[in-house]
Amino acid sequence: MDDFREEAKTLKVTESTQVLVVGGGIAGVSAAMAAARNGARVTLLEREYGLGGLATLGLIAIYLPLDDGLGEQVIYGLGEELLRMSIIHGCEGASPKAWLENSSLDERKKSRFVAQFNPVMFALEMERELRRLGVRILYGSVAVSVIRDDDRIAAVIIENKSGRSVVKCDVCVDCSGDADIANHAGVETRLHGKGNGLANWYYYRNSAGVKLKMFGLADLPNIEKREEKGKSDPYGNVTVASLANMRFSGVDGAELSEAVQEAHRKMYEDILKEKANDPEYAPVSMSMIPLVRMSRRIIGEYTMDDSENRVAFEDSIGLTGDWRKPGPCYEIPFRTLYSKKIRNLICAGRIISVTDAMWDITRVIPPCAVTGEAAGTAAAMTNDFPGLNVFELQEKLAAQNVRLHI
Repeated sequence: MDDFREEAKTLKVTESTQVLVVGGGIAGVSAAMAAARNGARVTLLEREYGLGGLATLGLIAIYLPLDDGLGEQVIYGLGEELLRMSIIHGCEGASPKAWLENSSLDERKKSRFVAQFNPVMFALEMERELRRLGVRILYGSVAVSVIRDDDRIAAVIIENKSGRSVVKCDVCVDCSGDADIANHAGVETRLHGKGNGLANWYYYRNSAGVKLKMFGLADLPNIEKREEKGKSDPYGNVTVASLANMRFSGVDGAELSEAVQEAHRKMYEDILKEKANDPEYAPVSMSMIPLVRMSRRIIGEYTMDDSENRVAFEDSIGLTGDWRKPGPCYEIPFRTLYSKKIRNLICAGRIISVTDAMWDITRVIPPCAVTGEAAGTAAAMTNDFPGLNVFELQEKLAAQNVRLHI
């Protein structure tokens, strides 16, 4: 196959902002909210036309636990605020009643601080709040490259319906989910060792009403998983744990497209089987983005492992439990969010610097909100993250009701 050389051309600067957040998933929304609330001028870049990423566009509509499984809440701040926002119009399944009503420790031990939300309403509520804060949202826009000035990002090259242009920024927050900006900027990255399996969650309607079907790789605690097709999770959602042995990295365009098509094929077959048994069975909506769990993450100044359960870190920026089982609790070091190679770049969400074992813990909604809030708060404070006084950052986070230490 012949190669072609693209003609060089001058790109127009269409945006100039203090803080550029790339990616409008939960981490990106949290980063944009935190930066704006701390006085920064913020632009949020999102390739789709809605906020929330996997949580909303992917229909992974379970807000996993804010607690340690032993009756103690460990995530506060935006992590809790977004959970409450997600169910402001009511829960669709799991309800954290014991936690919202300040019940006793014994009652909280019986059920985790988890909620099932309506993805459409949650996406709209997040958009309303960002607009209220004055965040400029650029939908349908993809970051395709960066312009470096030595050890800093001077601008990000984007593409959207208007073509290719440049966004100048003082600070960039990578919440892309795949470490796209870090990779473009030359920060060292690593792929997840096992890749991703097929999944395509969807809502369906039958005589009993509308239900969520967790079609592949259901995000449920191991002790609650149902491996057989047709079984339900603790909240009444039908679960299909595995669709095929196929694995994909999440960062190869052709491979990703093939994986999505195969997931669609499996879903189509499933729908026809269900309709054969129940003529009223009909799909209502399906995941509109690839359900990539773990793809590419940065190698930061510190790489955290799941063996560091209840280990204290002087530079902790928040806590998380383990959504899969009760007991563990982790302090997340600020050093997992950046690399000294690019001083004005900070990362949040599922791309922070962790081992494969820890990755499955930090990739889900609550810790993404925690790292997003820390990244956005830091971005409003400095354009040199390795040089930031972490104690000043911790003071701000504590004032925002973030719990920093176990």
